[in-house]
Amino acid sequence: MAPAQPLRLARLIVILFCSLTLLLPTAAWAGLPPGNAVTDPAALLRDALPFDQPDLRELQHLLEHTDADLRASRWSVIRRNCQRAVSQLPRLDARVGGDLEAKGVSDRDQLDQLAADLRAVCAASQGQGDRDAFLAVREAALADIGAIETQLVDGFPFEIPAEFDALPRLLGRATVELETSKGRITTIVDGYNAPLTAGAYVDLVQRGFYDGLPFDRAEQFYVLQTGNPGGAADGFVDPDSGEERNVPLEIRIPGERDPFYNLTFEELGLYKAVPTLPFSSYGTLGWAHSDRALDDGSSQFFMFLFQPQLTPAGLNLIDGRYAAFGYVVDGFTVLQELGADDRIIEARVIEGGDGLRAHA
Repeated sequence: MAPAQPLRLARLIVILFCSLTLLLPTAAWAGLPPGNAVTDPAALLRDALPFDQPDLRELQHLLEHTDADLRASRWSVIRRNCQRAVSQLPRLDARVGGDLEAKGVSDRDQLDQLAADLRAVCAASQGQGDRDAFLAVREAALADIGAIETQLVDGFPFEIPAEFDALPRLLGRATVELETSKGRITTIVDGYNAPLTAGAYVDLVQRGFYDGLPFDRAEQFYVLQTGNPGGAADGFVDPDSGEERNVPLEIRIPGERDPFYNLTFEELGLYKAVPTLPFSSYGTLGWAHSDRALDDGSSQFFMFLFQPQLTPAGLNLIDGRYAAFGYVVDGFTVLQELGADDRIIEARVIEGGDGLRAHA
């Protein structure tokens, strides 16, 4: 039951799909999901946070959506949007500050820092604008927003089905570093939206399971995979039970309170759905399973080598067939250099490990 080639079918479908789209008439292409989805891992992680504060979310998107105006050098539009954002600061301060206080967070330093960084964003947009300077201060403001949004998360957003009580789960987020033979990669795994998948991964990292394992599958522009242990087993054998531990396919979509388990988007009839954690960023973390079953993933994971031309965001056919559970956020140059001759030297949890539970 080896998930040795867990993405073979999906890869074939992707190649056929990309070839066929070149032959589709414009009207047929127009009915497909948009291909200009979010590809920045930090933005994807902000969007995936389960909190209810529309004013802050609106400000986040206002800043993120300046990308299109930057590419077209529409500085006048950027200036207007910056001024609009600054004009909303008093209302934002009152509403977000009130929500933070209701959660028992009384420190307003982060709100003051956000206000200062927003004004710096506006200043950087003046005149013809300096793109690099603007991006630097915008990143700082978005980091402020992300930090505040994290504080606004109100507990874990749903109940995990009792049938999975024996499996580990991550009730939040964790930062995991992969020290590889080419250098260091930093990942953030998201237990808010994939608690069982992220929980299995973090549990194995803490056990030292991945230390020394090779990247046994490296396909340029597609995936880099590891997690296949030596010996007869294809995954992690639980020392207590003596059996291989399996993790269900787990995918959450916006607007649904709970994830779907062991069902693909095709089986659900969700042909145009986009997961809360989509495969739309270079280095998206995905959990492997075999072509024969959806629930036999055990320890093997892959980093999706997103390429807009081959696997466009919002159009690739891996979404809804495999579970994404996090993103590479640093070390992209290292990821580009890794191949089948490389390995993980050490994997370690550097933040968020206290959110791991061994079982329900």
